[in-house]
Amino acid sequence: MNEVSEYIKDVAKGVKTLLGGLSVTGYYFFHPKEIITQQYPENRGTLKMFDRFRGEVIMPHNEKNEHRCNGCSSCELACPNGSIRIVSKHLLLENGKKKKIIDQHIYNLSLCTLCNACVKACPTDALKMSQEFEHATFGRVELIKVLNKTGSVVMEGLEE
Repeated sequence: MNEVSEYIKDVAKGVKTLLGGLSVTGYYFFHPKEIITQQYPENRGTLKMFDRFRGEVIMPHNEKNEHRCNGCSSCELACPNGSIRIVSKHLLLENGKKKKIIDQHIYNLSLCTLCNACVKACPTDALKMSQEFEHATFGRVELIKVLNKTGSVVMEGLEE
């Protein structure tokens, strides 16, 4: 007899939680103007992602094709998946000292977890998270990106 009463209590509790969930669904069914669901892809032109959204890592350049990356490799070391690789080269200056400059800042979006660790680790604020969210491609090779543009240079004062 005790097992039957426990069973009935469990069924009543399940029905109560089911009705609680259905009440939320019913409220939004009768109040459709409060719905915040985006009608993607119909609203692609007007779609604005939230400010906290992290789409992919980018390296902003100014109008003179300058970036803020000095090749310190902090982002590469902070990345938990190894989705960032910095290829650098050394130039010999006139005074005999070597200067490290980046040749390519390679970012593999297919490995990236969008954790933002590389952006936080960068001491020069060279990396940012973009609002881009459409990453569908026919091959993974298209998800490997070189973040520094061709012919770009480091901004003045960031070489150290």
